[in-house]
Amino acid sequence: MHKRLAFIDTLRGVAVLCVLVQHVLEQIVLTGQTGAYEGMVHGLIGYYFNFGRFGVVLFFFVSGFVIPYSFPDSAAPVRDFAVSRFFRLYPMYWLSILLALAVLPGAEGKSFPVWQVLVNLTMFQNLVGLPNMVVAHWTLAIELIFYIGCVVLFLTGLLRRSAAVFAIVVAISCAGILLPILFEQRVVSRLLEVVLNIDAMLIGKLTRDTVMGRKLRWWHVAMCLGLYSGFTVVIFRRLYGGEYEGNFFHSYSIASAYIAAGFIFVTFASYGDKLAWRSLSFVGTISYSVYLMQVYVLAATVHYLGVGSNLVQWIAFAAGVVSVTILISCGTYYGLEKPAVAFGRAYRSRRIAGADVMPVPEQGVA
Repeated sequence: MHKRLAFIDTLRGVAVLCVLVQHVLEQIVLTGQTGAYEGMVHGLIGYYFNFGRFGVVLFFFVSGFVIPYSFPDSAAPVRDFAVSRFFRLYPMYWLSILLALAVLPGAEGKSFPVWQVLVNLTMFQNLVGLPNMVVAHWTLAIELIFYIGCVVLFLTGLLRRSAAVFAIVVAISCAGILLPILFEQRVVSRLLEVVLNIDAMLIGKLTRDTVMGRKLRWWHVAMCLGLYSGFTVVIFRRLYGGEYEGNFFHSYSIASAYIAAGFIFVTFASYGDKLAWRSLSFVGTISYSVYLMQVYVLAATVHYLGVGSNLVQWIAFAAGVVSVTILISCGTYYGLEKPAVAFGRAYRSRRIAGADVMPVPEQGVA
């Protein structure tokens, strides 16, 4: 069994903490009590950079590095891939749904009709145009689309052909640059935003083929990153415009987050475990739990304790939310997530004789 790549977990740790920091700072700004700090804090997370999107897209790059190599050498690789993905995502996700029903009605005054709960249990709500119970769950729909795409590429034999995936990335990146110029309809740009996230995942795969498989050269990665960056600038200029209206989504902040995630990922991949950091690697190991649990810790803290009204109280609020989230996530990881993954691996391994074990941790968005 190959050892776990520590730099991958380090990237996950960075990613999930960035998402958490973004959400914490948003809550502080939304109180309207930031006073002299208003311009600095709001500009930092709204105009110049969006740490949440940076973290999410970093997860997407990591997924591209990991997921295409999750198909085992077995008689039914697609079925075994599906088993692995199911036990990786769904048990923790269903716990998150239960917590949404338990916490959010009281903390945020939300109500969830039965039909919404039932559809959300499938994780396919975004794919059929229905709302998430929790906004943060939108990333899981992107993961599912990527899984389906990987299955299609695997069945057609293209997943192992790095040159073919490179051509796909070039094609969809060029289309992403040209289509918003040709078609101004917002729905086109929204669909292309989904494609951009898939583009990031495919670049993650190409990067692995370069640094580990030696199937491509660095100019392939550089070309893809350049086209991806152009795609990013065009699509978010179209979606969010150039005028800042005081919210947390602006063309500059979102585009800079996407582009920075790409370059940070490639830098870490090129240096490998030399850039690993043990503390962040641990957070990365439990990052899926952190990603799901932070919603409820933050909502309950804001509702029952508030965020404070001065810098010292804001720091205490942020430190408390981060600490409690990590503590609870340790419990959910060791109590549910890890046993579920182990069960899925055992269930799969009973039907695989001598299958290769994936050399990096099999984890999706977090």
